[in-house]
Amino acid sequence: MTPAPSPTARLDFRPRGFDFASFAFTGVTGLATVFILAVLAVILATVVWHGWGTFSWRFLTTGMTTAAGGANDMFNAGEAGVLPMIIGTALRVLVMTIVVVPVGVITAVYLTEYAQSTAWTTRIIRGAVNNLAGVPSIVFGLFGLGFFISFIGRGLDGGAPEPHWGKPAILWASLTLAVMTLPLVIVATEESLRAIAPGLREASLALGATKLETIWKIVLPEALPGILTGGILAVGRAGGEVAPILFTGAAYYMRDLPHSLTDQFMDLGYHVFILSTQSPDIEKTRPILFATVLALLLLTLSLNLVAVLVRARVRRRMRANQ
Repeated sequence: MTPAPSPTARLDFRPRGFDFASFAFTGVTGLATVFILAVLAVILATVVWHGWGTFSWRFLTTGMTTAAGGANDMFNAGEAGVLPMIIGTALRVLVMTIVVVPVGVITAVYLTEYAQSTAWTTRIIRGAVNNLAGVPSIVFGLFGLGFFISFIGRGLDGGAPEPHWGKPAILWASLTLAVMTLPLVIVATEESLRAIAPGLREASLALGATKLETIWKIVLPEALPGILTGGILAVGRAGGEVAPILFTGAAYYMRDLPHSLTDQFMDLGYHVFILSTQSPDIEKTRPILFATVLALLLLTLSLNLVAVLVRARVRRRMRANQ
């Protein structure tokens, strides 16, 4: 009879010899991580190195309406400013977030809480969401031009001689970006809903709550951090996109800031494209180009940071209430 091991004995799970395969795999994965971080550091260092000389408070807080050169002042390092681009980029991202988060959450709630996983309708919806995530961004731009502007916008105008809705605008660009980022919000919300323990739903129903009350008061508050994660991913994806807004709202040059959702807007990403392709002297414009890229990175980082701080605060409140 084999004697039982002592309860105080320590089990040794270490390999008896040198495992070369595990060592090599660890080294390869570590090198891949270092390589990714190095590429990111090189990109950030290049942008900061070339753009820091032009990047200033005046550059961030002025437009291009005070100098005599008009639209050509965007290529003049002494007169160029990106305030209209910052406002336009922030507006389109804000409107997109307001639209995409409720629609994505409602869709995810239906797929998770109501739809049968084996039903053909559920399979069609999931297939559509997966395919939507793989569509190139330029296709979304053409879709926004054809559907939102030509179909809905001109329909709202009712054949008026001067188009009010049937033209590129902040609203249509934001809705186009909302369609593009919708799969991110749906998938993130679905994963968050599935992570909630089934016992919470069962306890709520056992106490007499309806399914809708359970979802509204129990499920969604528990899933809120995951919902905010989907919103963060959507903001990060849409912040630097140019192709979807190219036909739906971005303007080459505007003397005034947008006053309503039916106005066109200047955009940081589109402005980078203009500076890199339309400049009469690319060497002279290069500092403005890198400074604009730096402003875009900081704006995107700021928007994501606000969402991350909100998510962290929600998590702290949830932990305090438990």
